[in-house]
Amino acid sequence: MNRFLSKIYFLVFLSMLLLVSCRHRKEPVLVKFGGETQGTYYAITYYANDSANYKPSIDSLLRRFDSTASTYKPNSIISRLNNNDTAARADKMFTTIFQKAMEVSEKTFGAFDITVGPLVSAWGFGQQNRVNMNRQKVDSILEFVGFHKVMLDSGKLVKTDPRIRIDFNAIAQGYAVDVVAAFLDSKGIQSYLIDIGGEVLARRTKPGGEKWNVAIEVPSKNADDPKIIQEVLALQDVAISTSGSYRKYFEENGKRYSHEIDPATGFPVTHTTLSVSVLAKDCMTADAYATAFMVMGVDKGKEFLKKHPRLDAYFIYTAPDGSNQTFYTKGFQKLIKKSK
Repeated sequence: MNRFLSKIYFLVFLSMLLLVSCRHRKEPVLVKFGGETQGTYYAITYYANDSANYKPSIDSLLRRFDSTASTYKPNSIISRLNNNDTAARADKMFTTIFQKAMEVSEKTFGAFDITVGPLVSAWGFGQQNRVNMNRQKVDSILEFVGFHKVMLDSGKLVKTDPRIRIDFNAIAQGYAVDVVAAFLDSKGIQSYLIDIGGEVLARRTKPGGEKWNVAIEVPSKNADDPKIIQEVLALQDVAISTSGSYRKYFEENGKRYSHEIDPATGFPVTHTTLSVSVLAKDCMTADAYATAFMVMGVDKGKEFLKKHPRLDAYFIYTAPDGSNQTFYTKGFQKLIKKSK
């Protein structure tokens, strides 16, 4: 057999091999499930080479997460440290959240502060009923509020005042998303969308190359108003977190009070920012900065973003004429798929 025929036979054989391989290649399987965690919902969508459903494992993972970071569980690590349990020690999850919280607090000059929890509760947005808040009451609580008043030392939470209590509510859900993402990564899942209470992370694209669609809602006038889409984003390998003042508030004497408490003043914020959405590589970072920007407001937020160009954000705020206006960075604009 001459070399020419040998090459032909080899190419025919290779073509048949590739054809058989393509016929037996499995299409990615779509898996979707959800549940409840941290007082809210979670929804997970991913594509896998088989139909493996990791819901039981993720439910277990989220329960383990709560045993570290939930202030609603009396035996969680954070609760025990808050109660000055000398035997309690921070684990890896706690330490990761704490370090990120301190980093964002430093960069935002305290607009983000995990020690603000007692004020949040006193204003009626935590685990206790609202008390009669006045300047004197606020000042009495501010004595043990301030992120510089806590530190971790060999797993022990060191406080300048034993009354200090920390709260991860403004960052924990974002980190929970990252924890679930790390789990899916460990299982070889490469394409997924994780949503825990509106904190979202999108990994890669769908099998056909389509990006993941995620919506930002129009701030509602009332807490129970139906959701209306403000923008639709096309996301890939990015996390997004949205914080808003329009779902959690109380009204007194005709005035609306936001659940966003300024750690500097001790009072609910009074600016006109209604919601902020932040993009970041990880959801914990996005979650923390979304809260910080809600405390800052749109004007201070713009100044901060000029100095930190790696961050991207989308603000919705009320203009003097009562209409809703928006401000967003160029990086954010690139991801807007549909603008109303």
